[in-house]
Amino acid sequence: MIEFQEISFKHSNGKYAVSDLSFTIEKGECVVLIGPSGCGKTTTVKLLNRLLNPTDGVILFNNENIVDTDIYELRRDFGYVMQQIALFPHFTVEENISIVPQLKKWDKNRIKERVDELLELVNLVPEEFKQRSVADLSGGQQQRVGVARALAADPSVLLMDEPFSALDPVTREQLQKELKLLKDKIKKTILFVTHDLDEAFYIGDRIGIMHNGELVQIGTKEELINQPKNQFVEQFIRRYREKNVVEGGVSL
Repeated sequence: MIEFQEISFKHSNGKYAVSDLSFTIEKGECVVLIGPSGCGKTTTVKLLNRLLNPTDGVILFNNENIVDTDIYELRRDFGYVMQQIALFPHFTVEENISIVPQLKKWDKNRIKERVDELLELVNLVPEEFKQRSVADLSGGQQQRVGVARALAADPSVLLMDEPFSALDPVTREQLQKELKLLKDKIKKTILFVTHDLDEAFYIGDRIGIMHNGELVQIGTKEELINQPKNQFVEQFIRRYREKNVVEGGVSL
C-alpha cells in the first residue's frame, strides 16, 4: 500500500534528515518508527504527508507516486494525530470532528451520524461531549477527540506522531490500550512514531529502528529481540530485555 523507495531528505544546511530510506507498509498494518531524538522519525511522516518533499527517491501510495497526486486529496486520505493535539480550542468537540467531512461536502445528517459514531468509538459519550468546548477537556479527552477527528472522513491511513507522549503515565497507558483495541476494530493502516520502546512493542505489528536518518532494522518484536541486526539495535533493546527478565514478563 505504501512504499518508500530509497528516500532521502536534505536540509538547506546540507545535513541529511533521512538517507536511503526503503520500507513498505502493507494495508491494515501498523508500523512503528522508533529511535533517538533527531533520527528522522517525524521527517519520515512529514514526507509521506507531503509536508516535506524528498530530495531523492520515490514514495508510492497505492502504486502511485505521491508527488503526482493532488496534495489536498492526498492529505484527506490521511488522518493525522500529533503530540501537539492542534484542535481548535474555541470550537466544540462536534465542530472539530466535522471539519474534514465539511471540506469533503458531506451532508449535515451524515456528518452528525459520523460524529456520534466516532465519539462512541473513542469512548466519549456523544450527548455529554459533542457541545463541549475542547478547551474544557482533559488532555486525554482532547487526544481522543484528536483521534476521532483524524478518522472523521474515513481515511485509508492514520499517521500518529508521538500522540501520547505529553500525557501522564496513567492516561497514556489507557490510550495505548484503547488504540490497540481500536486498530484491531477499524483495520486502518497506521504509521506510528514514538520514542518509547514499550509502546512500540505493544502497538506495532512491525517496528522500525532508526538512527542518524537511516532505518537500521525493521521487523516484528520477536525478530528485533532475538535477531538484532547490529550492535546498535542490540543495545537499543537491551533495556527492554533486562526489564522483562527482572519482572518475569515476556519469554525471551
